[in-house]
Amino acid sequence: MEVWLSFVFTVGFITIHLLSKKMKFLKETPRSRFLSVAGGIAAAYVFLHLLPELSEYQEQLQGKLGESLHFLEHHIYIIAMLGLAIFYGLEQLAISSKKRNEKEGREAKASAGVFWLHIGSFAVYNAIIGYLLPKGEYHTHWGMIFYFVAMGVHFITNDKGLRVTHKEDYDRYGRWLLAASILVGWLAGVLFEVNDVLISVLSAFLAGGVVLNVMKEELPEERESSFPAFFAGLIGYSVLLLLF
Repeated sequence: MEVWLSFVFTVGFITIHLLSKKMKFLKETPRSRFLSVAGGIAAAYVFLHLLPELSEYQEQLQGKLGESLHFLEHHIYIIAMLGLAIFYGLEQLAISSKKRNEKEGREAKASAGVFWLHIGSFAVYNAIIGYLLPKGEYHTHWGMIFYFVAMGVHFITNDKGLRVTHKEDYDRYGRWLLAASILVGWLAGVLFEVNDVLISVLSAFLAGGVVLNVMKEELPEERESSFPAFFAGLIGYSVLLLLF
């Protein structure tokens, strides 16, 4: 039953990527309140679910790693920090490329090489989310539902940001690649059994990536984000997670 439910949610993730272009009511500037609520929901899920899980994974790693990776037994959060740093670096690269093209009189979007590097990183990101859908340790079906809602609204936010940076390239190529990567990740999760080490590393990397991607969309002054909407999403979803 859980496999089929995870497949339904995978199709939901794919649908979000393919149809987010139609959500014209979600404005970037001034920022739609829905997008700020979505940011709060994703942040709540990271801090109340993903990060607490990392401490459990860290305990499971004790004695399972070789000498070269022994430090991870006590510092799984290093992976989360690396996830945040990698996505921050790629975001800065994309923004710099966009500004350089605009300054030189070309279309205000990132260059082709930067586009594929940036989208490729999000394809890996999406594949991890798809992979963890059937692999997550959900105590009830509600756990998977909360994961789907949090990551689903997070995808909507990411789509908006990527479309601003890459313009028509995102709609022509990017969204299709990101949709396909979710399915690839889900298939890998269903077909292959892996040890706890990989699950813990992927979860940590995802946590860092989500934190960065939420903050980069909410913090810039030019976004004109709504703190009350962000806070409402954060508190509201936190209450749901704590109740279930």
